[in-house]
Parts: sequence; C-alpha cells; structure tokens
Amino acid sequence: MTVSRVGLVVHGGRAEALEAAEIVRAWCAERAVACADIDVWRDGGRRSAREEVESAGHPDLIVTLGGDGTFLRGARLAAENDSLVLGVDLGRVGFLTEVPVTAVCSALDAVRDERITVEDRMLLTVRASCRLEVPSGMEALLRYGRGPLLPPPRVRTDCPSGDDWGIALNVTALNDVVLEKLSRDRQVSIAVYLAGRLLASYSADALLVATPTGSTAYSFAAGGPVVSPRAEALIFTPVAPHMAFNRSVVAAPDEPIVLRVLEGSGPVAVSIDGQLRGVLDQGDWIGVYAAPRRLRAVRLGPMDFYGRLRERMRLTDAPAAVADGAAVPFWPVTTPPPEDLSHLALPAGPDAASRLPWNPASSAD
Repeated sequence: MTVSRVGLVVHGGRAEALEAAEIVRAWCAERAVACADIDVWRDGGRRSAREEVESAGHPDLIVTLGGDGTFLRGARLAAENDSLVLGVDLGRVGFLTEVPVTAVCSALDAVRDERITVEDRMLLTVRASCRLEVPSGMEALLRYGRGPLLPPPRVRTDCPSGDDWGIALNVTALNDVVLEKLSRDRQVSIAVYLAGRLLASYSADALLVATPTGSTAYSFAAGGPVVSPRAEALIFTPVAPHMAFNRSVVAAPDEPIVLRVLEGSGPVAVSIDGQLRGVLDQGDWIGVYAAPRRLRAVRLGPMDFYGRLRERMRLTDAPAAVADGAAVPFWPVTTPPPEDLSHLALPAGPDAASRLPWNPASSAD
C-alpha cells in the first residue's frame, strides 16, 4: 500500500522505544514519507482522538512503540481515523503487538510493499444515560505517576441520541469497558441486562465487558475465559461478586449488555481500555455494544494465537501427561485438508518463519 503519512505513538519511559522512534523517523525521511508524533502529552494535557489525529495530519499508518498499553493508545487513534496500526513489541506480555523492535524497518518495508494481511478486530462502543465526566479533584488522586487523563468522551453527532437509547458517546474500546468501585469499603451494586433481559443484580468490586481481544487482559485476570481474537462476542465478567454465581457470560455480538447503577450503590468509575473516562451515580446506566467500525491491525504472517498464549502465559504440561509421552508442537498434518475440512484455520507450522520479514526464533528472548 502507499504509505503517505506515519503517526508515531511512543512509550516515552523506555529508552529503547525512543531509539526505535528515531529509526522509524529515519525510514520515513529516506522515503519522503511524512511522520508525526501523536499522543505525547507535550502540552501537559490530553486531547480527544479526533484532535490528536487531526494534529498529526490524519496518518494512514500508526506505529506504536511499546507494550500492549501503548498499542491500546494507538488503536484508539487508528479506530478514529480508520488507519492501519502496527505494533512494535517492547513490552512484557505482547498479545497485541506484532513485531520485535529489531525488525521495525523490515516490517515497514512489508507494509509499503503490500506483503501484509489486514486483520479486523472487534471494537466496543458505548451509550449512556448521561455524559461521562470525571469530577474535579479526582485526576490528582488517580494519576499514580501516569500522564493526565483523557478528556470526557464527546457525544456523537452522526447518530440520534435520547429517549430509551441514551446518549451515543464517541468512544471505542479494543479490550474492555469496566465499571468499578471508587471506595474500598463500598462495593458497586449494578443490575446487568443482556439482550434486554435482566441477568442478575451484582454487588461486586467491578463488572467488565470485554472483546475477544481483551479476553487475555483484565477479563482473564478476573477469571474470564480465553477467547480467540477471531471470534465475535461480548464477554461479561464480574470481579469479586458477593453472590454464588460468579461465572462469565459470553454474549453474541448483536446482544447488548447494559449495566445500571442501583439506588444504594456507591459511586462507579467507568474505565475504557484502562483509562478512567467518567463516574456514574445512582440510577445512571451504560450500554455496551459491538461497534460498527473495526480496528485494522497489520499482520505480517499468520497469527499463532494459541502458540502465543502458551508462550506468554508460560503454560506447562501436566507432569503425569509428560510421563506418558511427548506432544509435538503442531498437529502432525503434512497433506492438504480434505474438501469437507478445507474451511479450517490451522497454523502454518515452523516453516512459516522463513516467509516473515524476520526470524521469530532469533528475536525471541
């Protein structure tokens, strides 16, 4: 594809990310490609995604240099601008990022030469009974050494709002939307509706709705299921609920999940992809829906999600199973699938490394 403008989202606290940013800028300069830094908090504040991509000149490719948190910041911008996003891995988990820092130039060459696959990822969007705002004075308490908070989400002007459907907010989430308590001694009490029907009223530390992409993030830590990022679903998970039913529920993408704060509940913080975006009071509600837009992530080869899951989660085999025999890393199929199984998606195997711009075995550490 023609790359005319690159937007850089850099983890400013990592020296290797700053060094990699210089490599990307040099690559762009050699090829007369415009390059702009975005979302860097240089003015001491944060701007909306629309303002950030406008100030960067509407880049058609956003490159993130950091870990999964940096990728989430880039994804927020890419979704707003319908840009491609390429994640360079400088983090500790790396479920979202695509390439090691040593291969950043090779990856950019692959994008320019169209030797890539564009992977669509499901996003969440939100409607609410009121605009989301953070009360004054909370930002200083919740910053914990991080940068300033994002501004309140804007109201969308491209779709009707009001009545039973609430206010449409211009916000997307790649990982999750979380409602959580603000005070340690006061849990949140929330009624949860799936597809218009009351599921249950929860008293809990938090309640979250995740995408399949976000199933390996907070949802996983809260005991939720691991879901393939190729799936289409909304995953609801309660966090430390005071009730016997503490299981996750996986809803279809056309089944909305609405959470209403009950009359006796404490105040509820709303976080979207880990960023505090507002506070709900008693009687307020928020609806979480599959977004009509998708994130377009750059992939340079087939994604071996389950291999990455085994590696990044440091999964080990049961000692009793190991005693009974060794399992091969890939299902030992060397012939083409029969016609009735031709629709199946299987990893390409270790020989696929030779077709990538870098060798994963040499870059893993």
